[in-house]
Amino acid sequence: EFLQTRDTVQREAQTAREKLLVQSAKSLQVDQLLLENQRLRALIEMRERRGLDARGAQVIYEAADPFSRKLILDRGSLQGLQAGSPVMDENGIVGQITRAYPMVSELTLITDPDHAMPVLNARNGLRGVAYGDSDGSDQIELRYMATNADFQEGDLLTTSGIDGVFPPGLPVARVSKIERRSESIFARILCQPIALIQGVRHVMVISSLGAAAPERPAADPVPAVKKAGRR
Repeated sequence: EFLQTRDTVQREAQTAREKLLVQSAKSLQVDQLLLENQRLRALIEMRERRGLDARGAQVIYEAADPFSRKLILDRGSLQGLQAGSPVMDENGIVGQITRAYPMVSELTLITDPDHAMPVLNARNGLRGVAYGDSDGSDQIELRYMATNADFQEGDLLTTSGIDGVFPPGLPVARVSKIERRSESIFARILCQPIALIQGVRHVMVISSLGAAAPERPAADPVPAVKKAGRR
């Protein structure tokens, strides 16, 4: 009787442990779904608040190239995505569509070394160009800014809109570090992206401003110069 009771208790304990593991897994899934739901609601509110023409997309995997910062989205040209379209999450700019295939698209993050975008200092209106940091960190860098340029740590950088691609006023990054060296005429300004670069899952692809921009006026024809004929 003692051995039978012990075996029964051990089986019940094993069954209880298995049920606990299942419940723990379900609890983690519920937490993940709640987080995704919160971010999706924030994306919808961002689109409605700013009146953006945007489509939702989901990151399915990361590109295989270890020297680039690229992600693959689950939507492509058949769903209306085009190369050059800006991409953002509920916080700010994530990157830009660089290639649009029929069913998937390639997203280049703003931290990619080959990516550049014009930005605006929201505090004083100074413009600059933000590049992906070549050191491989998840930061961006303002290059070719004079050492006496009025930038301070904590300044908010937004899209300027002068490139005809990114809508103006969207959050991009905050200045995190400024190095002013006497031997260089340019300051090294590092900025921390506001968007969730690492771990981003749901994004919003915005229609590029270039699609709605009016065409440039045609250049005035150059008058032909008449050559004097021989008599």
